Amino acid sequence: MGRWGRRPAWLNRELWLELRKKGRVYGLWKKMQATQEDYKDVMRLCREKIRRAKAQLELNLATAVKDNKKCISNKRRTKDNLHPLLQEDARGNIVTKDEEKAEVLNAFFASVFNSKSSHSQGTQPPEVEDRDGEQNEAPITQGEMVSDLLHHLDTHRSMGLDGIHPRVLRELAEVLTKPLSIIYQQSWLTGEVPVEWRLANVTSIHKKGQEKDLGNYRPVSLTSVLGKVMEQIILSAIMRHIQDNQMIRPSQHGFMKGTSYLTNLMSFYGKAT
Repeated sequence: MGRWGRRPAWLNRELWLELRKKGRVYGLWKKMQATQEDYKDVMRLCREKIRRAKAQLELNLATAVKDNKKCISNKRRTKDNLHPLLQEDARGNIVTKDEEKAEVLNAFFASVFNSKSSHSQGTQPPEVEDRDGEQNEAPITQGEMVSDLLHHLDTHRSMGLDGIHPRVLRELAEVLTKPLSIIYQQSWLTGEVPVEWRLANVTSIHKKGQEKDLGNYRPVSLTSVLGKVMEQIILSAIMRHIQDNQMIRPSQHGFMKGTSYLTNLMSFYGKAT
């Protein structure tokens, strides 16, 4: 109890003072300056308050799980260290040091990304034609959209390498809306993204199979919250362009807002019967 920073989640200042009072009464009892009944009364009262505090904490966790799923995830027992990894080379060495594991995973993820995402020489991705025949202009980043996205940020999410927490952005949404709208619009017009938005903390998540096999790990990146807001603006503009030009057939239900496999089955069932 000496270090207030390392306290259980249920221990508030009121209970902390009660525990100190219990300790003082115990000392007086040992010095024959208080009766055993006095100590038992204080101990009984302290025990009852601790039980109520723990029950209230569990109730708060149960009611807040819908809004803060990470709170329950953090309670699960996790492993701190990564298992030894099998290096993909001719020797097939096992790496055990943290620095070596990071280098091996980084090289593996980079090789998978380059081989699967890059196009073969002489081939280009298909171009999307505008049915109206007009040149697309960069849409104006509306302040209302930026303000709405900032007000709906999940404050329980982690921040990126820029150190800007989503709670700060949400609380200062009214102040940050205008400057962020200018930055987003300029980024769209120039095609340049701030360096801080392209940096990320990458961690490896084991999915299945043997834990020493590099192919059984998937990278998860933690990027800037401001960059994620920009991604939502771009996604909204792309989806609006696709819908306005009817570039996706009505039979497409996957990855479309308001549709799912259930609506696809219902549509097929209606046509089949």
